[in-house]
Amino acid sequence: MPEGDTVYRAAQRLDEALAGTELTRFELRVPQAATIDLTGMPVHQVLSRGKHLLHRIGDWTLHTHLKMEGEWHVYPRGGRWRRPGFTARAVVGNAEWDTVGFDLADITVVPTRDEEQLVGHLGPDPLGEHWDPAEAARRLGADERAAHVALLDQRNIAGFGNEYANEILFVRGILPTRPATQTDAAAIVDLGARMIRANRERSRRTFTGDDRPGRSTWVYGREGRPCRRCGTIIVEGSLGADPTRERNTFWCPTCQT
Repeated sequence: MPEGDTVYRAAQRLDEALAGTELTRFELRVPQAATIDLTGMPVHQVLSRGKHLLHRIGDWTLHTHLKMEGEWHVYPRGGRWRRPGFTARAVVGNAEWDTVGFDLADITVVPTRDEEQLVGHLGPDPLGEHWDPAEAARRLGADERAAHVALLDQRNIAGFGNEYANEILFVRGILPTRPATQTDAAAIVDLGARMIRANRERSRRTFTGDDRPGRSTWVYGREGRPCRRCGTIIVEGSLGADPTRERNTFWCPTCQT
């Protein structure tokens, strides 16, 4: 599932392939941006902001979001793609590499000076250069909604998705429905930052320290199975800012109160 660590690694791969080079190929296969062509322009940097990817090319920024299904792949120039071509939404390449964005949800090109119009609403990013844990804790601690919902709101902290929200709350012993205002927001922020930083270089995410299949999470995806701490059966539910944005929650009724 693409969360902040996944997007961070994607940005690293894209930056290594593209930064400091001139584009020889630029295709956006979506109607709203299909006529935009940045071929011949230099790539300054590719970076992540939470779950958002930013290609800074010339005086422009290509903004993309992976959502649930999106991926960016890097191939040697002319190499065979591992996914069907009809799912490609963006192709950005140079003399050595082709980078291909498959099933991207959002694709926008804006002048780099206007970049903040797209990502300025995001809260502090624990994988970002300007991480501000105090500000993240202030935003989270002021949110009166359920802690699970507050953790998923990218305006509070950028980068945490559903897997992180469930695992953070379990380790902190917090019931997903407890209001964020009734939690130790600074401790949640510190734990979450340590978790996502520990996973940013890993190809297989783990919260338990064991990345073998079925052993990497404490509660996420483990409904009906015993808690790894106390043996109580893990329960599943759902929470969201509204019914259309509900996410699955997993918790131990004994360890989380």
